[in-house]
Amino acid sequence: MSKVVVLKDERKKKNIKNLIMKIIFGATFLYIIYAIFLIARTPTDTIKIETGMITDEETVTGVIIRDEAIVKGKNYKNGIYQILGEGEKAAKNQTIFRYYGTGEEELQEKINETNLKLQEALEKEEKSIFLVDVKNLESQIDEINKNLNSETDIQSILEYKKNISNIMLKKATIIGENSQSGSYIKKLILEREKYEEKLEKDSEYIKAPRSGIVSYRVDGLEEVLGINNLQNLTSEELENLQIKTGKIISTNNEEGKIVNNFECYIATLLNSNTALEAEVGDKVKISLPSGEEINAEISNINDEGKQKLIIFKLYNVNNELIQYRKISFNITWWSYSGMKVPNESIIEEDNGLKYVIKKTTTGERKILVKILKKNERYSVIGTYSAEDLKGLGIDSSTYEGISLYDTIMMYPE
Repeated sequence: MSKVVVLKDERKKKNIKNLIMKIIFGATFLYIIYAIFLIARTPTDTIKIETGMITDEETVTGVIIRDEAIVKGKNYKNGIYQILGEGEKAAKNQTIFRYYGTGEEELQEKINETNLKLQEALEKEEKSIFLVDVKNLESQIDEINKNLNSETDIQSILEYKKNISNIMLKKATIIGENSQSGSYIKKLILEREKYEEKLEKDSEYIKAPRSGIVSYRVDGLEEVLGINNLQNLTSEELENLQIKTGKIISTNNEEGKIVNNFECYIATLLNSNTALEAEVGDKVKISLPSGEEINAEISNINDEGKQKLIIFKLYNVNNELIQYRKISFNITWWSYSGMKVPNESIIEEDNGLKYVIKKTTTGERKILVKILKKNERYSVIGTYSAEDLKGLGIDSSTYEGISLYDTIMMYPE
């Protein structure tokens, strides 16, 4: 019986010993973790004041609202031939595209066949005829073709083509006078002209109603999201459109549009403190998904209780702003440069005054500083003027300000 009691006592002592060891081990482990935290938190207890920039930014999503006009003709079912491509600029009344004519594919095939026959006939005759006049006409055709490659105005293109046909006819006449196949060449030229005239007659040309960027990305929201009703726009209306963020608008083969390239708008619902304090006319910077930064200002603020529908006016419209209807973008509300310090290095006393602890060779001194601008992590600080100090009841002769490259405590107590 006594043996059993002895065993129980020994087991009890062993358990107590194990418990003490665990407590010691746990305390040691916690101390190590705390020491690591202190090392990570304060690799040094001081920092040097340097010049830096702080900003107030947020990333949001918004709907793009453009000043745009749809252009559409009667023959929209025939499909579009783009004279000016996506993103190109058009002047008012400039032809931007045409609709294919009826039977155009067949006519174009006949024109190509005639051109091939004409080329073969001319090459055959030119091998045996070396006339200066013919060479001069060929130089003229080459020059016109160079101009034609860079021309976009349809009237100028038609004029160039007419000139080429006239020169080709002269060339054929000269060759015809010196060969037996001249009448055949003339016949081919007249035949091609007949096909081209029919092709032009059956085509419908569409002109720009105003100057701007040409786009064929039509999503049907051009009139729904007009620029004339911005003051009455609501977040509910935008939500009901069910627009997907980052979805590229598909190109259209029935109609196009002209977009004002000087300005567009982005509407977004915000509830940040900065947004709630924002005012119409405030200048901001908008960063697009591509990284391009555009100057903007607030054109409208539509109050929705605890949130605001803010509409930004952007002063440049690029292809990125035409490709999408809804995007994620970054707003830089403001940026400020000066003596930048972490917020943790600033002490605020009960009277609302702010201080930093300056370290010198003779010790530490508490320095009154002025907060010029502040975000969540950093502040830009400065010194008080004599007038400011007088208002605070502080003798300016005893005031010591803060300067660049001063050393201050990082985590003052």
